[in-house]
Amino acid sequence: MSSFLDVFRIEDTRNKIVTTVLLLLAYRLGFQVPIPGMSAEHLQRAGGGSVLGMMSAFSGGALGQTTVFSLGIMPYISASIIFSMLGKVSPTIEAITKEGASGQKKINQWTRLSVVPIALLQAIFVFTGVFLQDTSMIDESMREHTFLLGFIVIASLMAGALLVMWIGELITEHGVGNGASLIIMAGIIAQMPISLLEMASDEGFWQILLQISGIWIVTVFFVTFIHKGARRVPIQYARLTRGRRVYGGQRHYLPLKVNMAGVMPIIFASVIFVVPGLLFAWLEWDGLARIFSDTTGFIHVSLYVALVFGFCFFWNRLMFQPDEIADNLREHGSFIPGIRPGAKTSEYLSNVLTRITIAGAAFLAVIAVLPSFVTKDSSLPMSLQYFLGGTSVLIVVGVALELVDRLQSQLVAKGYDSQSGGNSGGPGWTKKDRS
Repeated sequence: MSSFLDVFRIEDTRNKIVTTVLLLLAYRLGFQVPIPGMSAEHLQRAGGGSVLGMMSAFSGGALGQTTVFSLGIMPYISASIIFSMLGKVSPTIEAITKEGASGQKKINQWTRLSVVPIALLQAIFVFTGVFLQDTSMIDESMREHTFLLGFIVIASLMAGALLVMWIGELITEHGVGNGASLIIMAGIIAQMPISLLEMASDEGFWQILLQISGIWIVTVFFVTFIHKGARRVPIQYARLTRGRRVYGGQRHYLPLKVNMAGVMPIIFASVIFVVPGLLFAWLEWDGLARIFSDTTGFIHVSLYVALVFGFCFFWNRLMFQPDEIADNLREHGSFIPGIRPGAKTSEYLSNVLTRITIAGAAFLAVIAVLPSFVTKDSSLPMSLQYFLGGTSVLIVVGVALELVDRLQSQLVAKGYDSQSGGNSGGPGWTKKDRS
């Protein structure tokens, strides 16, 4: 509590928090602006189906709602992921990313520009795959004007996606934390009060609420424990003698997080895994469609876990390259104690990465599959089921932990002692500040 109050004693941090809250409120107000030509009765309609629910949870939007912010931050996230991967596989993009601030500025500008075609494609998908499939979402006066309606809907969704991207960048620049992550977190949490109010009139509401709270607390504890877990590889700096002075020789650690891939393997696996189910349902192959739609079936669980493991290894190998790390260590005169620099160091880091990836992939597989068994045959709304699902839990917990780290760094930067909660001579001030 003392550390929490110290955050608001710092004027700069207090202003950033207020700015973040106001921008998030402006983002949520966008969900009250309907798309022209849509039916007013369906303004608060939530997206259904596994594809829409998963994509809405990932984007912070609601693809089944007829509002201008339905796409959420998804186009910007998609563009960021594309350029993150290109930075590892394209020598040209990789060279630009190594140019420092100027290179990062170019990448950010290209990311913003690529949001436009990505938002266009996703808006077309939403219009043709959601709105046209359920004509009750369209106002009666516009149902016969498909071309005009499509132009209005696609333009509105694109404008909303660009506005959300702008709000996210404003939060990143003038607020606390990463704007895109906070928008996704706000989109997930904002659905909870509405879902709980819908269940308030049901019999046994308090029992269900206690059950949900228990599941959530246990899941958050488990996710936090793994999220903070890391394998610390010792790094020894070589000693250099300059005259009578000796430089270097300190030992540091290279932290390799257990869940290095974050939520990305679950996202990739969910997107790819849902496509066969939609295809089989469209071809009316009921047997195969039933296999892919049964989230607790043996074949469904086995394939889903295999995809999570595969994408976890793919993402970790793409983002963490042992050869590059080994070369950087050798260039800076550093080494791992007991391991020869160069190829041996790369081989050692590769083996460590493989073992960590197995543990992280197993954790992600459990988080992704277990909620389906817990919520099976339950009367919980779909929004609550997605909230208890692996994707939503990882996003919310990860963003919350990142936000806490940012606030603690603000306290340290401003001279506050966030650990002890303050000493005599002033609330939260260190001895250096009092002097």
